[in-house]
Amino acid sequence: MLSSNDKILVTGGAGYIGSHTIIELIMSRGAQVVSADDHSNSSSTVFDRIAQITGTRVRNHAVDLCDRAAVERIFTEEKGITGVIHFAAFKSVPESTAQPDKYYHNNIASLINILQGCTAHGVRDLIFSSSCSVYGNISTLPVSEDTPLGQAESPYAYTKQIGERIVDDHVRVDPAMRAISLRYFNPAGAHSTGLNGEDPINAPSSLVPVITRTASGRIPVMHVHGTDYDTRDGSCIRDYVHVSDIADAHILALERAASGSMPQRHEIINLGTGNGVSVLEAIAAFEEVSGQKLNYQRGPRRAGDVIAVYSDTTRSQALLGWKARRDLHEMMRSAWAWEQHLAGKVVV
Repeated sequence: MLSSNDKILVTGGAGYIGSHTIIELIMSRGAQVVSADDHSNSSSTVFDRIAQITGTRVRNHAVDLCDRAAVERIFTEEKGITGVIHFAAFKSVPESTAQPDKYYHNNIASLINILQGCTAHGVRDLIFSSSCSVYGNISTLPVSEDTPLGQAESPYAYTKQIGERIVDDHVRVDPAMRAISLRYFNPAGAHSTGLNGEDPINAPSSLVPVITRTASGRIPVMHVHGTDYDTRDGSCIRDYVHVSDIADAHILALERAASGSMPQRHEIINLGTGNGVSVLEAIAAFEEVSGQKLNYQRGPRRAGDVIAVYSDTTRSQALLGWKARRDLHEMMRSAWAWEQHLAGKVVV
């Protein structure tokens, strides 16, 4: 188990999942944590929130991880790193479709630099933030890790397919390294305190922050992208997982890698609840929890979206002993509490 003797580098530590994982690393394991985040889609104020929740001020290196020399300086200055959780990546499907070069450069170059840094400094354990988007549009559900990868529906998804291959090839030639790629489905919700949640600088593309921003008036109207899909209500279906559950899984994965008990040195594990929820069902759940009617309009399909995807949870339970504990209503409750916190309101 991780402890105060472990020093973990979390790339993208100011981001949504990264910040929640840092909180859990500190609160549940007492681990030392250092972050690397250039705030290209986040704010440095997240470290104030982490300190408020945990009582610990996390050091952040505000550098571009595509800069190999900058990555080398992190590993040199932060002596004794025992593991890396690599979140840092651009993640907007629509933006990746509009600006593919930006995504290929950032998401791939940063991963290569981190892997090279690990090898150069003897860091054995790496957790790679992958995505269910690697599966593309598939006809067999739920999705297991053995499901053949389909054609990537966006450049973002393709960077995750490529990233997994890069990790696989890297550990093959570095026999000391062990890696786990976590293909998580759709993170949602916020910390139970309501003091930390998803707050990207750029316009959000994930469903739940769009819902909460619409409810608070920061977005005037929400557009449901496609209601003519072959699903039970015509809208896309996703597997929503509470962000704190995902954070817990990353810690368990790092502990598995560090244990030396992996039969293969690169494992692939899905993180999902096993339940598919449609966009319209998610809206209904928010309205039930918040007591607010959401101002939304039905619109055309959005490029890059898959129709339906949700996870087979067999492997995550068997290898990590992990199962999502928080349901959709808790995701919506905590996300709404976070939105109210941003508005300066107290939510009871």
